[in-house]
Amino acid sequence: MGFSCGFVGLPNVGKSTLFNALSRGSAAAANFPFCTIEPNTGIVAVPDKRLDKLVEIEKSAKVVPTSLKFIDIAGLVEGASQGQGLGNQFLGHIRTVDAVAHVVRLFADDDVVHVAGKLDPLRDLELIITELMLADLDFIEKKLEKSKKLIRAGDAETKAELAFASEMAKKLAEGVIPQIDKDNQTELDYCKSLGLISTMPAFVCANVDEASFRSFGTDEKSKAIIEYAAKHNMEVVPVCAKLESELAELAPEEAELFLSELGIQESGLSRVIHTGYRLLDYITFFTAGPTESRAWTVKAGTAAPQAAGKIHTDMERGFIRMEVISYDDMCKYNGWNAAKNAGKLRIEGKEYIMRDGDAIFVRFSV
Repeated sequence: MGFSCGFVGLPNVGKSTLFNALSRGSAAAANFPFCTIEPNTGIVAVPDKRLDKLVEIEKSAKVVPTSLKFIDIAGLVEGASQGQGLGNQFLGHIRTVDAVAHVVRLFADDDVVHVAGKLDPLRDLELIITELMLADLDFIEKKLEKSKKLIRAGDAETKAELAFASEMAKKLAEGVIPQIDKDNQTELDYCKSLGLISTMPAFVCANVDEASFRSFGTDEKSKAIIEYAAKHNMEVVPVCAKLESELAELAPEEAELFLSELGIQESGLSRVIHTGYRLLDYITFFTAGPTESRAWTVKAGTAAPQAAGKIHTDMERGFIRMEVISYDDMCKYNGWNAAKNAGKLRIEGKEYIMRDGDAIFVRFSV
């Protein structure tokens, strides 16, 4: 599995329609609030031309891409942090995903009523972010209230964690999403223990029609969204559900030609995947051969034994060494054996840090 991405947004912004278009799923999509109550889940293969090339080179009988899980979460409403709408149930579902896509509506359609009565994507995004921050602030304040005795009597570690929580609460009260140092493992652990939603990896998914897709980034509504999202260190990815639905019906070669004719470099699905991988700092490595070629996803900085454990736990437990050939050399020499004969195979030990595009073979003993 690559990563899980939760679609979050107000009711009737087209989350379920977008979910269906990207995942080829069958989530209910209707013109009334809370059409989605329990989260819908869809799993899609992550397209990777490198894997396709390895399959071709190795003449693999089977191909297994990594995958992405989309989760269509029930619509958020103003006051969700205080229990309005689906309240805590909604917030609990968000906490289960790896990354959040804040869906805002830029398409105009008189037949699809907006829950606020008027189309205003910037207002919608502000509301989403504010509700998540208020939920986090409420959670931290309750935790700090319960922990007053621990602050007085606790050890240094407890005091440090509560001091961190107090700093997070201060930022949230100021209307600022706290920024976490990704290289500071202590901060990451504290943040995880607090279960903060507003600090989760997130981006904005602008649900557009074909007209607004073409003008995206130049019209006032989309420019305002991009500017506001940038203040919160979030990217904005425009996705047209109608276009994605049409692409889903085409063969890969036909889809690529269709996009080219429209002057579009990549599909919305690809943009969402690439954005998620960047946010989560993920890389892909491969196992390739005549029997099977497969893609695997790990965090950047993962050591060889832990990467091997993704394939099978025995490989991590009994790890001896890893044989590695870069994707570029696999292509240049037309396969594993030819690259090995050309001296491009490297023997790596337990300290080796995986690189994006590595093709590997694991030696282990249990």
